[in-house]
Amino acid sequence: MNRQRSFIGFIVAGAIALLVIAIASFYWFFAKSPANITASTGQPNAAIFVSKLSPAMVSLLANPDRLQALEREGELSQLKTSLFAKSGIDYKEDVQPWLGGEITLAITTLDIDRDRENGQQPGYLLALATKQPEKSREFVELLFSKRALGGANLTVEQYKGVKLIYDNSQPERDLLAGAVVGEGFVLFANDPKVLRDAINNVQAPDLNLISSPKYQKAIKESPKGALAVAFLNLPIVAKWQGLELPEQTYDSEIISLAFNPKGLLAETSFLTSSEIVSPSSPLFKPVGALQYVPASAGLAISGSNLSNLGNSDLAKLWRQATATIYGSEKDVVSRLAKPLADVQKRWGINLPEDIFSWVQGEYAVALLPEKEQTTPHWMFVVEKSESVEQGVARLDAIASSNGLSINSLTIDKQKIFAWTELTTATKKSDIKEGASFSIETKVRGLHTTLGNYEIFTSDLETMDEIITAKDDSLIDNPNFQDSIAAIPLPNQGYIYLDWTKSQNLLEGQVPILKLVEVLGKPFFDNLRSLTVSSYGTDTRSLKGGVFFQLNNS
Repeated sequence: MNRQRSFIGFIVAGAIALLVIAIASFYWFFAKSPANITASTGQPNAAIFVSKLSPAMVSLLANPDRLQALEREGELSQLKTSLFAKSGIDYKEDVQPWLGGEITLAITTLDIDRDRENGQQPGYLLALATKQPEKSREFVELLFSKRALGGANLTVEQYKGVKLIYDNSQPERDLLAGAVVGEGFVLFANDPKVLRDAINNVQAPDLNLISSPKYQKAIKESPKGALAVAFLNLPIVAKWQGLELPEQTYDSEIISLAFNPKGLLAETSFLTSSEIVSPSSPLFKPVGALQYVPASAGLAISGSNLSNLGNSDLAKLWRQATATIYGSEKDVVSRLAKPLADVQKRWGINLPEDIFSWVQGEYAVALLPEKEQTTPHWMFVVEKSESVEQGVARLDAIASSNGLSINSLTIDKQKIFAWTELTTATKKSDIKEGASFSIETKVRGLHTTLGNYEIFTSDLETMDEIITAKDDSLIDNPNFQDSIAAIPLPNQGYIYLDWTKSQNLLEGQVPILKLVEVLGKPFFDNLRSLTVSSYGTDTRSLKGGVFFQLNNS
């Protein structure tokens, strides 16, 4: 029997429930002040049931009912009702009385029966904490009796002192196995073997996830009071996806979600058992280059020292992540960094060699979307140094070799250097038959010096906005200040995305994002911005966070 599709309805619904509860609860957070909804422990207790070879485990470390008071329009109640509708279970009457403060979902194994001939059949385990074991046993009995009435053949088995109930369903039906273990948890799985393995993991501690040094190291990185935690065993996740990564620096990852007075902070740590390149030089205050980025920017990236970017810990993570998600780094660059890819192609340059190599001080890169254009304007700010002067001279030489002229002009008494191209245009003459010609000057790029920074832009409009709107910069924007205030110092810089300004641009570059927005509509409807940063200093880990700033109106 192919059981990969068994339990799909129940497990997928459970996974969606965990994700929706975790994400939507951040949205509800702003309706009222949260009242004691943080987790009482720093790690999932259900990890004792999960094998240390598990690819992934995600846990909600709070009772969903404690989030109920934060609802705005009854989203959580609707979720609970829809989740149990097909099973004939009433959440309020049958589940609420016994459900405790943890819900954990794990992929326990890549193949339950280890038989390659019938395909890969992952094992799924759902662990629900119980505060009233007797009532939870009654629930399990009720659930399986309803399945029996629906035509399922039930089997009851005693395994190492635990009563297992499961149905020998037909191939077209979902198989379900359940048990109440001790006084703490109700377990459900898509195969009784998954339950037996879970019980073995408890009785043989060296088998479970808690005994894994990799997991123990990761869980220490999780902040206290996290609302949700996810642990990924990266090599096994890659194997599950059928991938052979050319470079695999990090072997595990832990993600935690926690409330912040102004939004949600998702922290993650990537860990490795070997030494990695030391992180980039940390910043103790926001990059000064951001003072020249207009508040209208939809995306801004800031930091220091791009010269060693290719060998940095962030670069190693980027290569591993893009290979996992897209299969190649080149593909993701062409999708998500199209403006930069266009610049490389148009100018015939290599960004790492011709630009990044001489940026050793502070820098900022920004995109300024316009509703009328699919390709946004761009700007690049870099702290001046001797290497920067040499780099500018090199870019001027490249521009000349590509047939561009270097001309100077003035904007608001500020001297600007422009790379320009002369083109001809034809039009019908009004006086006689034939064509007349006009010469047009197209600006391919500009640069100027302001203070201790060299500024490059894609067009005159952007340069004019930078020069004339000095009092309306991103660094002075209250929303940006609130976002970076949630990021620890020191750090390695920021990636700031204004969702309201960049939504259309991102949807055009990443079509699947529209589907994600539909699934997480309450969240995305209220998302104002997100800020990404890395702030780890350990040579065996890379720690960072994403701060989601939400509208509180």
